Amino acid sequence: MTISNTRPRRGRPPKTERGFEDTREALLRQGMVVLTEQVFSSTGLDSILKAVGVPKGSFYHYFPSKEAFGLAVLERYDAYFAAKLDYHLLDDRFTPLQRLRHFADDARAGMEKHGFRRGCLAGNLGQEVSVLPESFRERIGAVFTNWQRRVEALLEEARDNGTLTADADCAALAEYFWIGWEGAVMRARLTANDAPLELFVERFIAGLPQTR
Repeated sequence: MTISNTRPRRGRPPKTERGFEDTREALLRQGMVVLTEQVFSSTGLDSILKAVGVPKGSFYHYFPSKEAFGLAVLERYDAYFAAKLDYHLLDDRFTPLQRLRHFADDARAGMEKHGFRRGCLAGNLGQEVSVLPESFRERIGAVFTNWQRRVEALLEEARDNGTLTADADCAALAEYFWIGWEGAVMRARLTANDAPLELFVERFIAGLPQTR
């Protein structure tokens, strides 16, 4: 199904016990599952609607268009992934670099759990941005900036406590991390193993301007 322009709501809501917000949330969750595995531009809505138990004609009761749905799924994924980052990167029981390693280990375990079929939803969308509406380009960039700032803050903490040298460019290092991480996730899906993720994280940490 191709991306459609904004259309008025049509159809009736499904005859289930779920309310409007619960059904909309279920569609977003299923959208995250599907879009971590396949591209958005060629994804049909039928399988998503069927998995949630929503009649096809009721989709526009919850979202004005497929484009709006995709952007809402991306927003929900951003919130989900930012919370995962915060869980690890703000855990002050460990050093900043240990926290970064813990995040990477958790992500590796998640990919392995799903047989390396699932990748990064924002990264998947980024790879097809040339065929998506322009609204996606700006939003995907904002998502990566959001995650990048979290890693930048972590590296600044490492710089402030003397782990990194005083002249460490934490903003550039955080940007480099996400460029490399997204590439490693893509390669891990290709090879169906976690070696690319391990190699990247190991070399990223080893390459940091550490004082000790």
